[in-house]
Amino acid sequence: MDIDDRESTNGAVRPTGVTQAESGEAVTAAGQSSGKRISTRRGLFALSPLLLFIGLYLVVSIIAHDFYKVPITVAFLISSIYAIAVSGGYPLSRRIAAFSRGAGTENMMLMLWIFVLAGAFANAAKVMGSIDATVNLTLYALPGNVLLAGLFITACFISLSIGTSVGTIVALAPIAAGIATQTGANVALMVGVVTGGAFFGDNLSFISDTTVVATSTQGCKMSDKFRVNLFIVAPAALVILILYIFMGAGMHSPAHVGEISFLKVLPYVAVLVTAICGMNVMAVLTLGLILTGILGISSGTYDLFGWFKAMGDGILSMGELIIITMLAGGLLEIVRENGGIDFVIQRLTQHVHGKRGAELAIGFLVAVVDICTANNTVAIITVGGIAKQIGDRYGVDNRKAASILDTFSCAMQGIIPYGAQLLMAAGLASLNPVQIMPYLYYPFAIGIAAVLAVILRYPKRYS
Repeated sequence: MDIDDRESTNGAVRPTGVTQAESGEAVTAAGQSSGKRISTRRGLFALSPLLLFIGLYLVVSIIAHDFYKVPITVAFLISSIYAIAVSGGYPLSRRIAAFSRGAGTENMMLMLWIFVLAGAFANAAKVMGSIDATVNLTLYALPGNVLLAGLFITACFISLSIGTSVGTIVALAPIAAGIATQTGANVALMVGVVTGGAFFGDNLSFISDTTVVATSTQGCKMSDKFRVNLFIVAPAALVILILYIFMGAGMHSPAHVGEISFLKVLPYVAVLVTAICGMNVMAVLTLGLILTGILGISSGTYDLFGWFKAMGDGILSMGELIIITMLAGGLLEIVRENGGIDFVIQRLTQHVHGKRGAELAIGFLVAVVDICTANNTVAIITVGGIAKQIGDRYGVDNRKAASILDTFSCAMQGIIPYGAQLLMAAGLASLNPVQIMPYLYYPFAIGIAAVLAVILRYPKRYS
């Protein structure tokens, strides 16, 4: 995940939520994880809470043909209780402390603050009429047959400008859902378009946490990594854009577009402009929230207490998302403490032979760790050290190694149903995350493009 508030230490940029000590520990742990070999039995046991969650939520839901049969909160709760119960060798209080530590990390709490502010802003804007006004303006400006392509391009541009997929989703997911309602289109498809486009900038932007961490761990310039990364994902982006043009060819705008109130569009415009200018995402959402209050009260849409109620309802609507995020953080910390991530790293790197095998190992390593952490920035930090060692040993270009780390992690983060981005998009559109997954064409496309780049040794100059 990319929280776009950053700190600078001795000229180096690092993502907020990952302290210098934590970053060093993660990379050191990754680089030295093979010192103590973890047996298959112990490794699978360490990963068993995550496997239980996948089995309980995904497998059971697929068998039942209904993804609402097992609420995702219940699946995480059962898996979390199991994780704490089976972590032997430690007193119960220490196991609970480890779980709580994972649920309440600095990065995790920053995510939760963003969820709270996003919920308050989204609902205050909705009650004020900002979403309807923005949807009407979009339908008026864009013909129906280019709505899908237009939304995708907009999401790509905004995410590239602000470097955060979460910020892009917060700004565009409610609008995408509103457009779908107005045009009769599939809501999950429209939200999937925005969510996919949000990962374009997450992967490529110079100010994205994933770019900063990938280039730092591999020792290359951001401009060089951007050039290599663009070679890999640009064909995928072009293919998806053409796909959206064809898919949207039969779409039509409603015959009668509702009233367009530019005053009500202002909170969204302010959020987008300030985000593009580089303002912290929490400050952006706070500014948008204040604007909804000023404009909503002055226009008579609601009074002061109506504004408070709209904010409160929005915050409450994020309750499930907040619970899921904290349970996932605690569960994954137990997996890490028991050696699950080290086991994954050891097993994926023990059969590396040659440059192509090294590149595939780096890619699949960061993807699997992303599954275990649900955070692409943390996944890159965790495996960055060992990825550098593998790359140096087998002659992998540092620029391509950084691109592989970033692209594989973004592809995986874009499709896991318990990742912050998908949870946020689903929450803002009142959907189940799994409903959006089949329409995440761009994350799937860049994952395929990254694999092909390794197999076909592309781009040639860096392979």
